Amino acid sequence: MTKTRIASMVPLILLSMAGCRPQEGLTSQEAATASEELQVESQSQALTSNTVELGTNFTIGGAVEQAADELRSFIKSELSCADVTLSGHTLTVQYGVRSGCTFHGQTISGQHEITISRNDIDDVIVDHVWTDLSNGTVQVSGTAEVTWSKSDVSRHVVHDLKWTRLSDGREGEGKGDRTERPLQDSQGGLAAGFTETGTRSWDGKAGHWSLEIDHLDMRWVDPMPESGSLTLNTPFDKTVGASFSRPDATTIRVTLESARGSISFNKTTPP
Repeated sequence: MTKTRIASMVPLILLSMAGCRPQEGLTSQEAATASEELQVESQSQALTSNTVELGTNFTIGGAVEQAADELRSFIKSELSCADVTLSGHTLTVQYGVRSGCTFHGQTISGQHEITISRNDIDDVIVDHVWTDLSNGTVQVSGTAEVTWSKSDVSRHVVHDLKWTRLSDGREGEGKGDRTERPLQDSQGGLAAGFTETGTRSWDGKAGHWSLEIDHLDMRWVDPMPESGSLTLNTPFDKTVGASFSRPDATTIRVTLESARGSISFNKTTPP
């Protein structure tokens, strides 16, 4: 579910800080390094979140085998490019067997195993295993457990992933623990976007990073959150904060907070 656009948002934020004096926050070199790390990590999150959302389309409350069969039918109807096999309550999806394997704007290849471990009215558990999942930019392998219920529309996602950027082999390995729910101020609900809170952390080329998502409201069509804030903890012993607001229908304002001050800039969005 969680197709967050942080992949496009964070590099803009950090590169905007590159001109600041070192004592005000990240240096230019640190900002560039952070931008690289966050871009790869965020692209990996967006890719797996896309397929997590794909794996939620079944009726809650039935037998796990019935739910898995229902999910198989849905995936085959959405992605004729993929081969889908079913064994008990586990599906194996091979993306990109035929051309045009696109879901929510990403062209996908690789293998995805989806196990509906529990399908009770008050407790749904779906386990995901990815092997060489790719969108042509990054390749990701790892696992996630996604839980929700019929009465609670929020989804709890706990992941453990390894990723590689295909253009240069840049690698990372990280974990995350996030809660996502449909936007509350939108008629479209989840169809329009989602709200996310939680944490992500990873080890990359420069060291250990962590991202604290205080609260982000995200529409699928926007290049960044329309409201909320996050905090980035870097291996340089420096912390950067960012907050988001929408002054009008086609603008998102980003305010950056560092050790000695703040700066703001606007981003134009679809109406």
